[in-house]
Amino acid sequence: MNSPSSLTGRSAVVTGASSGIGRAIAIQLARQGADVLVHAGRRREAAEETAREVRQLGREAETAIVDLADPDAAVRLVDDAWNWRDDLSIWVNNAGADVLTGESAEWSFEKKLDRLYQIDVRAGMQLARLAGHRMAERSAAQRTSDSAVRNTSATGSITTISWDQVEHGMAGDSGEMFAAIKGAVAAFSRSLARTLAPHVRVNSVAPGWIKTAWGNDAPEYWRVRAESESLLQRWGEPEDVAGLVGFLASPSAGFVNAQTIQVNGGFRHHTDRATD
Repeated sequence: MNSPSSLTGRSAVVTGASSGIGRAIAIQLARQGADVLVHAGRRREAAEETAREVRQLGREAETAIVDLADPDAAVRLVDDAWNWRDDLSIWVNNAGADVLTGESAEWSFEKKLDRLYQIDVRAGMQLARLAGHRMAERSAAQRTSDSAVRNTSATGSITTISWDQVEHGMAGDSGEMFAAIKGAVAAFSRSLARTLAPHVRVNSVAPGWIKTAWGNDAPEYWRVRAESESLLQRWGEPEDVAGLVGFLASPSAGFVNAQTIQVNGGFRHHTDRATD
């Protein structure tokens, strides 16, 4: 008998899964028994590495390289996903624009905001809507044809990634941008949950200071701030976020819907200060 957290026999898509939080989520879902489609925007080799790690856990994996800045990308990715598995029931919208490292760190405020909107909001909304409606149609058909599943919990799950500081704000250019963008993600997710109920659950995860590539190379100021703003006095790890996403995708979370859940060790409020 499968445990309440088991995802055995289910198939999942994780966007932005070539590294960091996305890679950790793909591996977590595989550990729980799911086969995983690993999406990346451009980093094919890194996506293949994530897929290899999934296969090492005994699960099947495929990769999809689709640049979500392209207005037509969402339709292509969803079509690719359903061509891979027509019974997909888990979708994780983790992909987000990186405007903090590399060349993009030098962009203007306006250019950064445009890129964040393209990837995190527009593409994320398109993906969740397209995938969600396909899941809901399949679930509705199953309920109509099979009385045994008519009164069961939703069979589909969508998880989006927001930001814990949406709730109270953070000063500076980055705070303004991310609060607006990730606030939109959380608000959209709550509304989509209403649209797709009772067939598909939609929840949002709001990470705090998580040590991804940016955190590994962050100046001392940011290390001190990240640790001081968590009641647990440490950075979060990608696996901390992945564990919650795995729970939300599982039968254990069958009555959890339309929620935004923070992963930050408990936020410790300090006097606000500029970040840029």
